[in-house]
Amino acid sequence: MAITCMGIDLAKQVFQIHGVNKAGKVQQRKQLRRLQMLGYFRELPPCLIGMEACGSAHYWARELIKLGHDVRLMAPQFVKPCVKSGKNDANDAEAICEAVGRPSMRFVAIKTVEQQVIQAEHRIRSRLVKSRTALTNEIRGFLAEFGVIVAKSLGPLRKALPDLLEDAENGLTGEFSRVAGMFE
Repeated sequence: MAITCMGIDLAKQVFQIHGVNKAGKVQQRKQLRRLQMLGYFRELPPCLIGMEACGSAHYWARELIKLGHDVRLMAPQFVKPCVKSGKNDANDAEAICEAVGRPSMRFVAIKTVEQQVIQAEHRIRSRLVKSRTALTNEIRGFLAEFGVIVAKSLGPLRKALPDLLEDAENGLTGEFSRVAGMFE
């Protein structure tokens, strides 16, 4: 009988697959290297494929859909109850295969490339703003150690720094002024 349902445990280089037929009988247990993945699934007749929604899952889902497969992503916490014994890649692939076939399973929408780009931009910007805020607060703290108080937020600090760095009477050393000047 042909494989009708496949579970893939994703990794960086070596993937574990577990395929069953319509009756639920195991037809394939195999490890595939990254470079073998598309070739293997290109030769496989279209089937239902399950993967945990993790790093690279959206990429692989899009690629497998292009080959005609029905791909579904699941949150890892919904797959975990299906693991029958110890945690390893083969058992995880089997659990994914079992979970994807459950009628009550909830799936994660597969992101388009555009959606992933937008998500990356938002996360990177958020991280940069958080880092900038931390640096602003740190510089304000260092200035306070020299008795120089600057109002909260980025604007007042940016406005005050040029004057503070030129003021030789405020106790800021040349070395500190040089480092703080990088923030201007």
